[in-house]
Amino acid sequence: MLSQSFKPCELPPSAQELRAEVRDFLAEALREYSRADRAYSWMGFDARFTRQLAARGWIGMTWPAQYGGGGRTAFERYVVVEELLACGAPVLAHWTADRQSGPLILKVGTEEQKQRFLPAICRGESYFCIGMSEPDSGSDLAATRTRADRVPGGWRVNGAKLWTTNAHRCHWMIALVRTTPGAEKHQGLSQVIIDLHAQGVTIRPIRDLAGESHFNEVVFDDVFVPDDQLVGTEGNGWQQVMSELAFERSGPERYLSSIALLAELIRAVGRHPGERVRVAVGRMVAQIVVLRQMSLSIAGLLERGQDPLVEAACVKDLGTGLEQLIPELAHALTDLPPSLQTDGDYQRVLAYVTQVAPSFSLRGGTREIIRGIIARGLGLR
Repeated sequence: MLSQSFKPCELPPSAQELRAEVRDFLAEALREYSRADRAYSWMGFDARFTRQLAARGWIGMTWPAQYGGGGRTAFERYVVVEELLACGAPVLAHWTADRQSGPLILKVGTEEQKQRFLPAICRGESYFCIGMSEPDSGSDLAATRTRADRVPGGWRVNGAKLWTTNAHRCHWMIALVRTTPGAEKHQGLSQVIIDLHAQGVTIRPIRDLAGESHFNEVVFDDVFVPDDQLVGTEGNGWQQVMSELAFERSGPERYLSSIALLAELIRAVGRHPGERVRVAVGRMVAQIVVLRQMSLSIAGLLERGQDPLVEAACVKDLGTGLEQLIPELAHALTDLPPSLQTDGDYQRVLAYVTQVAPSFSLRGGTREIIRGIIARGLGLR
């Protein structure tokens, strides 16, 4: 039963001891960051900060030392990620590579790929993005039309990927492509590592409601990809992508994206708020506590080498629902309007989170897709 996967999970002493070290580091490294700056959470980009984390050994923490990793536990990595998110650290530069691209290469990549890509990620020098969504396909990844055709020495890739976070700053993309034309919808798909500076790659930023350009459209026009940049098994792309998405959906970023706003709300209402505010804030905190325990239990599954696809979908669905609720409640509980044209941290954070909150239930799979995964896991479809 699915409920048995969410057993209470305690952090080991080594992870608890690490927390204090991480907090001391962040207090110094982020002392110039305002509370409004920290609202960007894991969408904040700072290459210098990423290199500082790398110097501490906090990128690729669970990977083997032979590939530049720290050989530490999933629980220790969980503590580092939790602290980074709780204080709004700018981690976007290495985020995708550390969270899912590196683990995918470690799991299904060749030895040459591991030696080539993983140490650079651990040093904070190599940034990855993911190429899954496409124009006119919504969240249906199996509708992938970007194709990779066999040519001497590799593949020629043609097509486009959409909503590609951070592509304009990244070095590499792991893209889902169709390598067998005419195959059944979920068959004939593969993953390839594409050099984003290669000839034929065009990256077009997409500006969002907050005025940012985190998202991009990436177009491939006869882009050559060498044979040795096929990831895993040709034709096994669908299964690999599903496994990769479990890494993306299960972490604390799926319920802590709005945590800066909750903290500012508590500051704004003061030490003695009315009962309505106390009840609303108490309920939000209670939900965070539950989601944290669910997410932590998935870290336990990963530590045991399991593949928590359905469990991760549950955390993602419930977590993004809470993240989107927090700005709505903040609006209802205070008389301060959201505004980016003020010195007030609360109003600036409220404005930013309100603008980006609609994307929370899109990134990593729409709510409908996520609930379909859960339904299949429960045997309901």
